[in-house]
Amino acid sequence: MSANALYTDLSGYYDLMCADIDYPAQSHAIRRLHQIFGNAEKTHLDLACGTGPHVRHFLDFGYQSSGLDINQPMLDIAQVRCPEAHFSMQDMADFTLATPVDLITCFLYSTHYNASMDKLQECIASVHRALNTGGVFCFNAVDKHTIDNRLFAQHSVQHADDLFTFSSGWHYSGEGAQQSLKVSIAKTNAHDSQIWHDEHPMVAFSFTHLQDVLKPYFEVHIFEHDYEKIMPWEQCSGNAIFVCVKIESVMPTI
Repeated sequence: MSANALYTDLSGYYDLMCADIDYPAQSHAIRRLHQIFGNAEKTHLDLACGTGPHVRHFLDFGYQSSGLDINQPMLDIAQVRCPEAHFSMQDMADFTLATPVDLITCFLYSTHYNASMDKLQECIASVHRALNTGGVFCFNAVDKHTIDNRLFAQHSVQHADDLFTFSSGWHYSGEGAQQSLKVSIAKTNAHDSQIWHDEHPMVAFSFTHLQDVLKPYFEVHIFEHDYEKIMPWEQCSGNAIFVCVKIESVMPTI
């Protein structure tokens, strides 16, 4: 099954799969970082927006918010959730906006969905073009050198007569620029059980390499992966929040 097929087939269950995510805390933390580092304006684009829960919070914060994703069924749900927002089906590695924005977000490690480092660099260049000067790009990421293939996150959600159990975990071979997200979804009820397995290919990078890619475009600030407190990254944990401020109006050459 392709990386996009699972989410297309189960787009109606995506919010259940993400039921353990604290969207309000994530959105509030990034809004606070934007208030600190941004240009005081409130136009916003969420990359890989899925069904739009982060967009909903930014709209409620008073932003003129929009979303972008490669999955149209997800965007259809997002449009119902956020009727006042604009959504477009585009690849974040190569997207365009009619008008630049002041904040671009990419939650849930979704920058890793770029297929390669070349695609990630294209994404960063696209973000740079799409931001106003002084605009901010905020995203979270995982350092490939800290991935423990034995660790999985799991939660269960009851929906009508069905019990859904979701399990996911990073996998990295130890070398190269490819990692994957292994996903398992089980659906059980009184009559039968179904299970889906999928493995999403993703780009792998070290934080050192990522900073080297970002620095020609942005002033880069790195924080601990904590949505309750703003703390500088202490270079120990393998998860971090990146806050990248566009300081040049002309895009550097890659």
